[in-house]
Amino acid sequence: MRLVLSRFLKLSLPLLLLACASPGRQYYNAPPVVTRAAEPVMSAARPVEISFPAFGDHKPHPWDGRAPSAYAVHGIDVSRWQGEIDWPTVRKAGISFAFIKATEGGDHTDPAFKDNWQGAGRAGIPRGAYHFYFFCRPAEEQARWFIQHVPRDSSDLPHVLDLEWNHQSRTCPYRPGPAVVQAEAAKFLDILTAHYGQRPVIYTTVDFYRETGIGNLPGTEFWLRSVAGHPSTVYPGQRWTFWQYTGTGIVPGIRGPVDINTFAGSVSDWNRWRR
Repeated sequence: MRLVLSRFLKLSLPLLLLACASPGRQYYNAPPVVTRAAEPVMSAARPVEISFPAFGDHKPHPWDGRAPSAYAVHGIDVSRWQGEIDWPTVRKAGISFAFIKATEGGDHTDPAFKDNWQGAGRAGIPRGAYHFYFFCRPAEEQARWFIQHVPRDSSDLPHVLDLEWNHQSRTCPYRPGPAVVQAEAAKFLDILTAHYGQRPVIYTTVDFYRETGIGNLPGTEFWLRSVAGHPSTVYPGQRWTFWQYTGTGIVPGIRGPVDINTFAGSVSDWNRWRR
């Protein structure tokens, strides 16, 4: 697996660079808020418009400020609930990455993980796996469960720790305080970093973020859910690398709604980040 040290970025000036405690990767903040759907490229003859990927939505949101369509790199996150996925069609639609559910707690695997993992790989879509965390099991146990089911491959994206309250759980309604949440998350991240060679990204939601202070965890990149506002207003001051902007998106090759996300930087930034 690639060492985190190999992923230093040289970002263009429009992006803020924040050097965090993690020794290898530098972290994105949201770019300046602008309203645009394409970037003009000047030629000797006339401007040529380069359109970014734009996907439909079963429940479209009227965005203020910088909308998801102003970002160049979009991806999906999927689980068994998306059913069988036509991965080549997904790639042709403009999807640049996929995060795939692998495990949950310490005894559950997503039954579609293997098919989705192999399908994304065969289609040439950069992929990472994610683990849904249960606070009723030790971090060490959950990290080992994830490692048991997700192969180590130097071409993969950083994997993801999904931290959110499980409102529908009948077996684990426990909601620990901020100190416990941050300590357990750090243990999980440290174990996966040692095994895979790069530090996982944390995915989280608005309520979990506000109630636990997880954004204070040093040396960590964040994937933020915000389906009704730009992260700069919903998570003011928080750096982020991925933004989940809808849970009801429409992507060719997937039947039914799907989560769609964007990367914070440009295509060039993306190519540098994922090395």
